[in-house]
Amino acid sequence: MSSENPVARADKPRDRGMDYVVQFSGVNKYYQIYDKPHYRLLQGLLGGRKQYFRKFRALQDISFRIRKGETLGIIGRNGAGKSTILQILCGTLAPSSGTVAINGKITALLELGAGFNPEFTGRENVYMNASIFGLSNEETDACFDAIAAFADIGEFIDQPVKTYSSGMTVRLAFSVITHVGADILVIDEALAVGDVYFTQKCMRYLEDFRRTGTLLFVSHDMGAVQSLCDSCIWIDQGMIRATGNVKDITERYLESCYDERAKDFDRRAPETVSGGDDGNPVAGKKSRIRSTRSWIRDCRIHLSKFDPQSPGFGEGGARIVDAAFVDANGQILSTLTGSSDVVFQVRAEIFEHMSSPAVGFIVKNRHGKIVYDLSTYYPLEDQHVQFEPGSEVLVNFRYKMPVLAIGEYLLSVAIAEGGAFDHIQLHWLHDVIILTVTDGPFMQGDMWVHDPEIEVILINP
Repeated sequence: MSSENPVARADKPRDRGMDYVVQFSGVNKYYQIYDKPHYRLLQGLLGGRKQYFRKFRALQDISFRIRKGETLGIIGRNGAGKSTILQILCGTLAPSSGTVAINGKITALLELGAGFNPEFTGRENVYMNASIFGLSNEETDACFDAIAAFADIGEFIDQPVKTYSSGMTVRLAFSVITHVGADILVIDEALAVGDVYFTQKCMRYLEDFRRTGTLLFVSHDMGAVQSLCDSCIWIDQGMIRATGNVKDITERYLESCYDERAKDFDRRAPETVSGGDDGNPVAGKKSRIRSTRSWIRDCRIHLSKFDPQSPGFGEGGARIVDAAFVDANGQILSTLTGSSDVVFQVRAEIFEHMSSPAVGFIVKNRHGKIVYDLSTYYPLEDQHVQFEPGSEVLVNFRYKMPVLAIGEYLLSVAIAEGGAFDHIQLHWLHDVIILTVTDGPFMQGDMWVHDPEIEVILINP
């Protein structure tokens, strides 16, 4: 690698045998800070005879390696240097010293609207961005319909991007990078914008991509990092503070953030003069006043209606026709509370004989991490229940609703045939119900549903 090119992209066949697709070695990045505008001019005129700037070190001795197929999370506070690392990786910034080696085609979504001309239509921007990523017009023609379908912005595809919302912009940008054949994908906080449906679609794509490609994922959402990433780097003040296991690093990072917030709170806590016996202020006596808020032990959950048009897949043989949370009289509920006894009901039509049936559902957060799930597989296996063609099946899951953190969750439902590890999905529907938690705790972990009761009713067998 020549000294003139600190960022090397291994495009030649001889480089394909590299064990690592990304290598940072002793990377530093400095910026010249001028206190007065005319100092920049003086520096240019006088050269090195006098220094009119201060050096700001954005990155200091950054070294890491990523193998093909790995997913690396990069976390840290705003201004820590995360985006600088990604810009160097993508070639939009050059390191001041050190080397970067990249083996493969890299695409990135670094900044909302980056690379889009706001005066151009969405269609025109698709072609422009695709060309930047190396696609010809003919190749873009071949995948344009798929890009438009993934973005799902309808007639806005032919409207100027300046008329788009932030969510529509990220939809289109993400859709483009999913269809350019990247080996390495870089995502910087892109999933923080947009609705929960599209976020889930993106997370499903990233889960598929990471099976064959390499992913660098930057986010302030520790749940998303834990869900997607194999390893993690914590950047602090331009340096690597810790690297290794995702769970350990994210927990240490959160602990550090809370410690800093507590220290900041102590520094900013107002000092008030305490009153004397007569209620008048007494000079020299000070006391700290802190506002407190009790923890909300339960949560309030708003439920959307079942969406039969939700995307799905399956081999056929059965079809999910309805799903809902219901009360004791079978009436569909629109709200729930955490810790309450609930019934989730699934109705399915059976077209073929099923000797080992299973009906189940999963609840995920907006970034695709499973919060909890339930299935009839083991109860039905023990009872040797079979489903016959022409029948309907009504499954009632009775359980105590977990307490969920504030946010949005998506429920998917499925019916399958076969064993726990070798089953065939007959019908799976993604994101049929949205659970919106408006009041609840601010922290969450994995949930576990204790001792659910499952009832299977055969209708017209």
